[in-house]
Amino acid sequence: MNLGSRTHAITAGSASSHGSTSPSPSSSPLASTHPRPQRAGLPGLGLSLGVSLIFLGAVVVLPLAAVVIKSLGLSAEEWLTLLGSARVQHALWISFSTALAAGLLSTLIGSLLGWVLVRYRFPGRRLMDALMDLPFALPTAVAGIALTTLYAPGGWLGKLLEPLGIHVAYSSLGITLALVFIGLPFVVRTAQPVLAALEPELEQAAATLGSSRWQTLRRVIFPVMLPALLTGFALAFARGVGEYGSVIFIAGNMPFKTEIAPLLIISSLEEYNYAAATAIAVIMLALSFGLLLVINTLQRTLLTASTGQGERS
Repeated sequence: MNLGSRTHAITAGSASSHGSTSPSPSSSPLASTHPRPQRAGLPGLGLSLGVSLIFLGAVVVLPLAAVVIKSLGLSAEEWLTLLGSARVQHALWISFSTALAAGLLSTLIGSLLGWVLVRYRFPGRRLMDALMDLPFALPTAVAGIALTTLYAPGGWLGKLLEPLGIHVAYSSLGITLALVFIGLPFVVRTAQPVLAALEPELEQAAATLGSSRWQTLRRVIFPVMLPALLTGFALAFARGVGEYGSVIFIAGNMPFKTEIAPLLIISSLEEYNYAAATAIAVIMLALSFGLLLVINTLQRTLLTASTGQGERS
C-alpha cells in the first residue's frame, strides 16, 4: 500500500471514529433526561396581583357589598311587598326593555358607522370619527336637555313629528333615543379595530370563489365581527340600564308610563328610605349581572368555536 492510499485510509478511519464518538444534541442522554428549563414570565406577579386585588376590592367589591348589606335591613315581608309593587315592576321593565332596544339599535347603527369610518375615505371623515367620542365627554344632563329641546312637542323636530302621531319626548321612544345616544360610541369603538384588522384579501378571495356580497358579509365578515359586536352591545346595554342624567329630562317621569328604576332609587333616597333604595339597586344589580353573564358566556362560546374552526382549516 502506497503513502497516498495509507493516508486516505487513516483520514477516513479518524473521520468515522470521530463521527461515531461525537454525540448529537438530540441523542444525548443528558438532553433527554434534563430538559432545558423554560423562562419564567415577567417578575413581580405577586406584587401586581396583590395591588390589583386590593384596588378591585376597594373600588368594586366593597361598594357592592355595602349595597347588599344595607338592603338586608328590609324584612322578608318588606322584600315581598317591594317585589310585588306594580310601580317597581313597571319601572324595572321600562329600564331594561329600553336598554335592550337601545343596545340592539346601537349595535346595528354602530357597526354600519364603524364600517364606513374604516373602509371609506371621504371629506369630513376625521371630524365624523371625532364626533363618535362626544357622548363620552358630554355631561349626560346636557344630552338630555338637548334631546328634549329637539323632540319636545314644540321643539325643532318634535313639532314636525307630532302631526304624524310620533311622540318622542315623554315616551319610551324618547328614552330609547337617549340611550342610543350614549351607547352608540361603545359599539363603534369596539367594531373599528376588528374591521381594521380584517384583511380585504378575504373578501376578494370570497368574490373569486363566486360568493355574492351578501354571502361574503354573512360567512366571512359577520363571524369575525360577532364577538366584538356582542362586546359593544353588552357595554351599551349595561350603560343604558343605570342611565339617569340623559333620560330624566326626556322621559317625563310619569309613573306606570315613563318612570325608570334609577328615578325610584333617587326618590327613595330623598325620602330617607335607604333600605328600599338599596333593595331596588340590588334587584337591578342581580338582573344586570345575570344578563351580562349570559352575554359573556355566549361571546366566549363563539370565540372558542371560531378558534376551533380556524385551527381545523
